[in-house]
Amino acid sequence: MRREFNMDIIATYPSVVYKVVTTSGEKMDIDNPVYLPEQNFIATISEPMVKAYLMCPNEYIGDLMNLAGEKRGIIQETETLDSGRVILIGRIPLNEILIDFHDRIKSITRGYGSLDYEYDGYEPAKMVKLDMLVNGDPVDAFSLITHRDKAEQRGRALASKLKEVIPPQQYKVAIQAAVGGKVVARETVNALRKDVTAKCYGGDITRKRKLLEKQKAGKKRMKSVGSVNIPQQAFIEVLKA
Repeated sequence: MRREFNMDIIATYPSVVYKVVTTSGEKMDIDNPVYLPEQNFIATISEPMVKAYLMCPNEYIGDLMNLAGEKRGIIQETETLDSGRVILIGRIPLNEILIDFHDRIKSITRGYGSLDYEYDGYEPAKMVKLDMLVNGDPVDAFSLITHRDKAEQRGRALASKLKEVIPPQQYKVAIQAAVGGKVVARETVNALRKDVTAKCYGGDITRKRKLLEKQKAGKKRMKSVGSVNIPQQAFIEVLKA
């Protein structure tokens, strides 16, 4: 699309449809965190579930059961395929398997595991919106809906990744992860440092101090009016966090 239509492409998280009932009784289907009502207006949120079939050699049963638990899933039964292989059958939230679940299975089983799944209805869950803010401004492309118990961990991972991929600016860049207005994680991209005293020869301390104060004031003005340049690669890298 970028090559053929000269369009700017922004990579975002794959999404699922959540069923929301507000405190006023309104029912909503939400597939984008931007449209999720404020937490105090939500009565219930239900998330889509899948019935997952994990096929693996016997020696990886424990590891895959741990992986399913990490993804908020439950293995309900085990079927024997032959003397060396089994199928683990369980229920897992759909949003937990969209990004890296299949890759993790392949890695754990050294390529011998596989995944198949089918839709298995909806289930109430404690989901919240995780906002990512750059210098106090929310970046919708980085926002996501996640389980409350994972919000802080997810926020820390995203903030850390953003710190790695956002290039230094002329001023400090604050990166925050917030749930319902409460900051759960924070990182800072340090400013580019320019030695404004390089041309001050000798020991003129007063002049050096004035130059540093002038630089500090200039960066403060720049921060108040400037926007942070977030490269496209940052959006792609954050998906891997």
